[in-house]
Amino acid sequence: MKIAYTIKLLSFILLILCLTSCANKNKDGEYVAYFGGEIINPNNPYVLFCKDNVVIDSLKLDSNNRFFIKFDSLPPGMYSFKHEPEYQYVYFDKNDSIMVRVNSRDFDNSVAFCGRGDLKNNFLMQLYLKNERDRNSMFKVFDYGITDFTKNIDSTNNAILKFYQAKKQEIKWSNEFDLYAKSAVDFQYFSKKELYPNVHKIRTGNDVFEDIPANYYDYRKKIDFDNVALENYSPFVMYLSHMLNNMGAINYHNHFTEADLALKTNINKMQIADTLIKNEKLKNLILDNIAFTYLLEDQNMVNNKSFLESYHKFSTDKSKRNEIAKMGRAIQQLNVGNSLPNVILIDTNGNQVPSDSFKQKNTVIFFWTGRSMAHFEAVHKKILEFKSKHSNFEFIAINLNDSQQDWLKVLKSYQLSGITELRCANFEDIKAKWAINKIHRTIILDENGKIKNAFTNIFDTTFEDNFK
Repeated sequence: MKIAYTIKLLSFILLILCLTSCANKNKDGEYVAYFGGEIINPNNPYVLFCKDNVVIDSLKLDSNNRFFIKFDSLPPGMYSFKHEPEYQYVYFDKNDSIMVRVNSRDFDNSVAFCGRGDLKNNFLMQLYLKNERDRNSMFKVFDYGITDFTKNIDSTNNAILKFYQAKKQEIKWSNEFDLYAKSAVDFQYFSKKELYPNVHKIRTGNDVFEDIPANYYDYRKKIDFDNVALENYSPFVMYLSHMLNNMGAINYHNHFTEADLALKTNINKMQIADTLIKNEKLKNLILDNIAFTYLLEDQNMVNNKSFLESYHKFSTDKSKRNEIAKMGRAIQQLNVGNSLPNVILIDTNGNQVPSDSFKQKNTVIFFWTGRSMAHFEAVHKKILEFKSKHSNFEFIAINLNDSQQDWLKVLKSYQLSGITELRCANFEDIKAKWAINKIHRTIILDENGKIKNAFTNIFDTTFEDNFK
């Protein structure tokens, strides 16, 4: 086995050296580029090569789970490769020859680039993983007061900046690539600042809006909100969503009901986006994000209608409207008193479990993924606290997107008891029927197995009201 593996590895390296050599022989005016690699434990037989979320080419894996393509003319820029359901970015400079090796069972942590152009792409992956670890450790930091919070994120950002600056000097990448590298650093930091006021209030119940220093948001003045190069770059798009959530918040709202406040806040966010963002494609993308989030959190059908009327005034993306309308219809099926639409789940023995077979009793359904172990630990800890106080409830955990093997490995490591652990058999099905697009969603069923609340959050300070 070791000899066979060594032969495979050597052939892989020789292919890389060959491609790099070929790339170096290209004339200055040509934009020939190569992209290939190997998928270990593939989920399907294809890798999709994309630009701005549009598939450029569908690359079929061979008998050794490898893929390869030569581009006669590939403009330099940011691209992405997808092996469903995962994806990652890959940046091409002129005449790059990039190979990537990925294990689908641990996609992000296993991505490794080699060949001409590998250094900058491996840097992006290192930075991505650092940012992911940072995000997963932020739960408690949002509980801090403004002074300690700022001190913490400034310290983390300084460490990331030093890493970025050292790699920039070492690799000497282009200004075009630097836009993405620096954006990945900056927008992680900016996002935390935008998230803080709202997340702090949700987690602690304390309103810190009045404590925010006057210069806290000065960085906003330097952001180009219409940068076409960043319009599909996730750190930038995520930042815009966080910023609009923050800017759109209505602070003095005692005379509004919770449903009316949500409606006014989200219309406010769309108005700000319409004013602030002139790039039509980017603006439509942000409006769609606002619409998805609002429709998943609001169950007031009258308000939903008002919201969609406003959305259609601002959005010019006709294709997305159909998708959002479809989601609106799905959400109507999740009204209080309705039965939860049936989906197929998998138990620890690999057996199928229809959700309509759940016992007709008070039930809390929550979600998790192996990609966010900090959330996994936090949500299970919270559930065990509730279980000790509310023995008349059943608690069902649903893993959204891990393989059976990886899911069982996590459960074995933690040895949880008293919680029914199931796994999603088809994420697209549960996403469509239960309108799931984030792991913080929690669904409450009453003693008759009917929907009591399909859009709540276990970390909300008022969550325990659902047990009454």
